[in-house]
Amino acid sequence: MSSSNDSTTPTNAVSIENQNISQTSEASGSSCASPQAAADIAARPSGTVPPSLKEPRIQSWHKVLIGLVGGIVTGFLLGEHAAYLKPLGDVFIRMIKMIVMPLIFFSIINGLSNIKDANQLGRIGIKAASAYLLCTCFAICLGILAAWLFQPGVGLVLKAATPQTAEAFKPIEMLLNIIPDNVIGAMAQGTIMQVVFFSIFCGITLVMMGEKANRIFLTVKDLTEVVMTMIRMIVRFAPVAAFCLMAWCVGTQGSAVLYSLSKLVMAGIFAFTIQYFVFGGIIAAWGRLSPLPFYRKSFEYQAMAFSTSSTKAALPVTMSVCHEKMGVSKVSSSFILPLGATINMDGPAIYLGLCAICFAQAAGHTLTYSEYATIIFTATIGSIGSAGIPSGTIVMLPMILGSVNLPLEGVLLITGIDRLMDTFRTTISITGDAAVTLVVDSSEGMLDREKYYS
Repeated sequence: MSSSNDSTTPTNAVSIENQNISQTSEASGSSCASPQAAADIAARPSGTVPPSLKEPRIQSWHKVLIGLVGGIVTGFLLGEHAAYLKPLGDVFIRMIKMIVMPLIFFSIINGLSNIKDANQLGRIGIKAASAYLLCTCFAICLGILAAWLFQPGVGLVLKAATPQTAEAFKPIEMLLNIIPDNVIGAMAQGTIMQVVFFSIFCGITLVMMGEKANRIFLTVKDLTEVVMTMIRMIVRFAPVAAFCLMAWCVGTQGSAVLYSLSKLVMAGIFAFTIQYFVFGGIIAAWGRLSPLPFYRKSFEYQAMAFSTSSTKAALPVTMSVCHEKMGVSKVSSSFILPLGATINMDGPAIYLGLCAICFAQAAGHTLTYSEYATIIFTATIGSIGSAGIPSGTIVMLPMILGSVNLPLEGVLLITGIDRLMDTFRTTISITGDAAVTLVVDSSEGMLDREKYYS
């Protein structure tokens, strides 16, 4: 009996589709197309998605990748004149920055609204923060190791410069600055750490209110959807922005900037590559997942990060990819990813450690073990401080050099290549955010594994 019932279902579905096609063709005046369409549907296996409903051949990340390659070629062809294309890219970045603060605020609260158990909230937060900090510390050590292997500072000569004094490192003050004294001012100035702190505080407060906060949570959910719709509209401009920004970068700096600091660039790319595959190891070891689907589905947000050099700009796309394509829960994509954009800066961490050792080699300064420990600690804090800011490491590097009494004029050496290296740093950072989010989500049993492996 069951087999008979199962066999009639596809037949009925086909007959209904045939009737619909016949009616459609009669209305349009084309009778010859109906038999062929009916034959195609009859031959199609049950449950098969019609070709018209499949995803377009050229997906969004393909378009961004085409924009990147086209921008590189155009940059070499136009040279300095490619600078005229930069304003178009700046429009995109400004629109992303315009929406990223509301996104972080509403998405974190919306993510926390799905957590009804306070113990689960604490557990997820501790897991995510611990994983992010461990990844950052490992990245700094990897940058130091790359400097040992490639010796990029040997042969470099520090140019004489006006004596500068680095600001004294004040860890307590830096931690206190996470708490905003003016929330509106923090949002207006784009101080992402302060916005994240306030958002988490609001979310926890609403969770503690219980049913009284249900109406607020519904409003936040609707506002989150409004922001996400705006982001989807903005992201359509991403391929053009990628083209313009890459053309400007290559056209104004070219390949000549790589020559004088080629060993530093090679050491950086080596460390970035190792860190990239370390993420796969983390996914396999702690997430109990194959890393191949992760790498395959990450190109879209990686292309965005590479072209904009800002984790803020890539964050909306990363949240969308993690939830819709990797099967990460709303809780994790809305809470852990924005947190990672604040405290997980693997790319800058690698670069800060690498540059500190490079300039020590250039100055002929032999570092002690305590100085290595100081570099690791200050680079961890400095990488967090540079969160989401293009070329933010240039601001933080003097603090690290000053903490171990290295000459600050070394910063002048890397300004020419910093914009290029920033593209790699941002890509590694956002990939680390997604990897940790995936692992934590899997450990909590919230990951849609079927979607992940699809």
